[in-house]
Amino acid sequence: MNNRSFIDDFMKFFFSRNMLSRLILINVVVFILANISGLFLSLYNVPHTHTLFTDWFAVPANTAILIQKPWTIFTYMFLQEEFMHIFFNMIMLYFGGTLFMQFLGGKKLLSTYIFGGITGALFYILAFNYFPVFSDVYKISYAIGASASVLAILVAIAVYMPEYTVHLVLFGKVKMKYIALIFVLIDLLSIEKENPGGHIAHLGGALFGFMYIILLKKNYNMFGFLNPIASFFKNLFKPKPKLKVEYKKGRPLTDDEYTKVRADKQKIMDGILDKISKRGYDSLTKEEKEFLFSASNKK
Repeated sequence: MNNRSFIDDFMKFFFSRNMLSRLILINVVVFILANISGLFLSLYNVPHTHTLFTDWFAVPANTAILIQKPWTIFTYMFLQEEFMHIFFNMIMLYFGGTLFMQFLGGKKLLSTYIFGGITGALFYILAFNYFPVFSDVYKISYAIGASASVLAILVAIAVYMPEYTVHLVLFGKVKMKYIALIFVLIDLLSIEKENPGGHIAHLGGALFGFMYIILLKKNYNMFGFLNPIASFFKNLFKPKPKLKVEYKKGRPLTDDEYTKVRADKQKIMDGILDKISKRGYDSLTKEEKEFLFSASNKK
């Protein structure tokens, strides 16, 4: 791939207005604003570690502070201050999110990102207030970053498509279930080292992603009520069509007809997913890819 092709693909992705590109864009914009605010505050001799964004948007382990700033349990998942932190998180979000979008759609991606992040924050807060090892630091500790949300998405798609294989540089073809397992083990074994709060939050996100898909496979979407919010988020800044086109609708389907149509579509979808698990995405025909893309956009 030449440089021009890479730039074209990059611009096409960011102007595609899908859920994944919006999540990455929000993280990048917040990162830029946080660092610009830190730069200006440093000119007034205010330490970088106490920027406006960190003080107001990072989630604290101290419950007394959390009660005063309850929004931080949501805002922390969009805040990263170090370049390598956001770079790695966005690479992993793009990797896992691209697969997630293909099979589950943008609305579920948003739900998994948000509630994976919230679950990660709750794990972090509970651990720092419960375990004695954190008694000396919990009052001044705070967490930032999208890692819990990202791991929730990665684990979710791995549970949904455990046999799906991806080609990794230096490692070759690796199944998604092994990729997710490696990341979970790294976080689990790193708790005793630096940044224990971050690793605990990651495990919380991973647990949410696992449970979300287990329930979804049982036809229980616990966050279906978020669909209107996700639709609003997806259509944010989307230009309105200049022409209004009206279509004549035929008679509505009966309940039995609707159930049969839905069952037929699900049967086709199951066959496509099974084919992907065994032979990979590239084995699909053009018609199968179009069916998969259309089904994902309707979720």
